[in-house]
Amino acid sequence: MSKISVIVPVYNTEQYINECIESLKKQTYTDLEIILINDGSNKNTTVLLERLSKYDERIKLFNIKKRQGVGAARNFGINKATGEFLYFLDSDDYLSKRTLELLIKNIKYHDVIRGRMHSTNFSSSFAIVFDGLNQIKTYDDNKFNLIKNNSVQNFLIRKDFIEKHNFSFSEVVDAYSDLSFMVPVLIKVDQVPYVKEALYFRRKRNDPITNPAISQKDSNKSIRDFLYMYNLLKDKYIDKLANEFLDRHILNFYRKDIVTLFIHEEEIEPIFKYLAKTIKKVQQNILKEYEIVFRREIFILRKGKLNRYKRMNRRHQFLRAFREGLKTKRKFYIFLYRRFFIKLPMKKNLVFFESFLGKNYSDSPKYIYEYMLKTNMKYNCIWSFEKERNIPGNPKQVERFSLRYFYYLARAKYWISNSRLPRYLDKREGNIYLQTWHGTPLKRLVFDMEDIYSADPNYKENFFHQSRRWDYLSSPNKYSTDIFQRAFKFNKTILEYGYPRNDILYTKNTSQDINLLKEKLGIPLDKKVILYAPTWRDDEFYSRGKYKFTLQLNLDKMRETLGEDYVVILRMHYFIASQMDISGYEGFIFDFSNYDDIAELYLISDILITDYSSVFFDYANLKRPILFYTYDLEKYRDTLRGFYIDIENEVPGPLLRNTDEIVYAIEHIDDVKEANKIKYDLFYNKFCKWDDGNASRKTIEKIFK
Repeated sequence: MSKISVIVPVYNTEQYINECIESLKKQTYTDLEIILINDGSNKNTTVLLERLSKYDERIKLFNIKKRQGVGAARNFGINKATGEFLYFLDSDDYLSKRTLELLIKNIKYHDVIRGRMHSTNFSSSFAIVFDGLNQIKTYDDNKFNLIKNNSVQNFLIRKDFIEKHNFSFSEVVDAYSDLSFMVPVLIKVDQVPYVKEALYFRRKRNDPITNPAISQKDSNKSIRDFLYMYNLLKDKYIDKLANEFLDRHILNFYRKDIVTLFIHEEEIEPIFKYLAKTIKKVQQNILKEYEIVFRREIFILRKGKLNRYKRMNRRHQFLRAFREGLKTKRKFYIFLYRRFFIKLPMKKNLVFFESFLGKNYSDSPKYIYEYMLKTNMKYNCIWSFEKERNIPGNPKQVERFSLRYFYYLARAKYWISNSRLPRYLDKREGNIYLQTWHGTPLKRLVFDMEDIYSADPNYKENFFHQSRRWDYLSSPNKYSTDIFQRAFKFNKTILEYGYPRNDILYTKNTSQDINLLKEKLGIPLDKKVILYAPTWRDDEFYSRGKYKFTLQLNLDKMRETLGEDYVVILRMHYFIASQMDISGYEGFIFDFSNYDDIAELYLISDILITDYSSVFFDYANLKRPILFYTYDLEKYRDTLRGFYIDIENEVPGPLLRNTDEIVYAIEHIDDVKEANKIKYDLFYNKFCKWDDGNASRKTIEKIFK
């Protein structure tokens, strides 16, 4: 067997390196030398690498005290390698178990062979595993097509071929150092076999804010690195295919990355002379392949006239935004918002409200608004809804994502919402944004999460940019404040008054008010009420923003044993509220999933059944029994989200796994209350002490001074 030296540069990838090494240990091809280059990593990563290197004699660890960069680390690895073949693996990526076997089996007389790249957001346990039984070996007419991603990843290369031609990675740049290695490699080879089933999993890091990959770092620096590499290679090589590849690459890079950077006109001048000098090297015959408007733009850039280029860029950025706006009605409204509406004078007495993405009139925005009505505050209010609602005060209502929605958002001085407003809504100077949020965190949030299993793989990045606009954030307890500051990376003002939405649990918790609510909702006054309010599952969705849910309760069993004394109210999460079918259970099951205000349902219920929804933190203000239906606890806790508290010991009620246990607990509810009394009191003191019925007043006094 021929030895493969796998070179793995490591820099602060503590979160990923274990999976990377495990994927190498599990390779079906075992004659490996695993060279770990610790490129000045932090203490935690260094300790982990030292531990990993002890348990497999194939692993060789080299520690570099001061970071040199990925190019230098790979060059170091080449010099230390003793294998006949070299393979480069990034420390946050991993391989399918037969990748190296398939590559070495098919390289034969070639100097280089390539496998397939597969981008993923998930850890290795969620990867698609290809067994390689039907591998397809192909050759591309243009070998440079194989490095469209600028990467050496998943190439197996003979070491003597590298040494013969003295190939090396650039040590000058952070990004695009692979080009200085791969371009000369491909110049020297005639063909590169391509094995599709030799799979390399390239992880797309879900946290480009605190732990970015090189490709996710500062775009200004990455652009300079690319221009440097382009100039270096253009000046060094005269190969026809290589030069065509580089020219097309820089023109496409300009259209995608540089033009995006130049949306901010202040970014043009620092890089302009270098860019103009670089673009002059593009061959005219390659430029002719592009449309005439683009060619004119490049022509002006090559002339090096800064002011003329700025004027042209301003015009072209406007036209690009306009063309994008013509694609859909909403994109056109966004174009109007950004280009025109936010330039209109701000209305200082205009307040824009939205609750749960405009799905209902509820939660803290509702109670803040109603307190403003009650105290006759002289503000004009706008509410965003999916459809018009009958609400007090006769405020102006706008359909979410309509033209009026964008217009009034742009004009309003105050935004009050309990969920994130879209990222593309630029916030203007002087605008005040109160984020009331919508629960005490049980499940891990944003930057406390590792893998992201929701339908939005860019969840962390989007959340970060959306939350930078918040000026104030409501918190119901000290526990939540600590989590919000860390998990949201929020360092502005936190309002520690409790949630305005919970005021009603103190001001309306009377028999008279409860009976009036029951009559309004058509709930029998002679029956006790069970409220079932589960949350959604991150991994159960039809598409982005469209989640599904399967009811795991045996309703027949519940009706048979509880129907004489109880009725059940369903209140599903707003992501899944429209999916319940309760036909055949009329009079026993009431579906109030689309009812606006869950706080009113708390008031009329005698028992709450939930799972991992934060509703129980609010419901505990009433000191009524809570049952936890946790049929998928292990999966939810260990895979999907994870919890902040010890759910098995801290929650103020029993964890139940099936309908029989639910029914038994309800039939013996007094015993359940007594068994959980001490735990309930501790829970109430930790999570409910700030709520006292005055959160709306305190919040308004702070926001509106």
